[in-house]
Amino acid sequence: MELLAKPGVGGIIEHTLNEVHYILLQERYKDDAPLESGMIEIPAGKIREFENIFDCLRREIFEETGLEVTEIEGEHESIIIEMNGYKVVTYTPFACSQNIKGDYPIMVETFICRVQGNIITQSNETKNVRWVSLETLKEMMLKHEGCFYPMHITTLKRYIIYRESRR
Repeated sequence: MELLAKPGVGGIIEHTLNEVHYILLQERYKDDAPLESGMIEIPAGKIREFENIFDCLRREIFEETGLEVTEIEGEHESIIIEMNGYKVVTYTPFACSQNIKGDYPIMVETFICRVQGNIITQSNETKNVRWVSLETLKEMMLKHEGCFYPMHITTLKRYIIYRESRR
């Protein structure tokens, strides 16, 4: 039997206050992955069969953080076509990552987004949901990279470079 990778989506949720850039981080707690418990991650999850990736991102962020997505970068540039019984969405994410070794075969496409609402500090999959400044994120990545969920490390490094280039 052929085994396939699972498609997923993640969100770098950003917020600016008094010209300081923040992103939302959380700690991973999944019953089926106890070795990953406590790792720092961004909100992410699996895409349901035929679920629009943007709808999935909104759902996952709400389930894990309690926040409502108000903007996903690139969503307005996406194109949907319907033809021959198919409905296809074409889009460009901020970053893509794939586990090519390990216990879980997943591919995650990550988007930058903005939200509104109040954070829940814990869900059935996450704990310690919080805003972290870009400077604090840089320091955390430098000193404690091993504490981050591997799927998100390079994406977060890329985001830091991206955000710093826009200052």
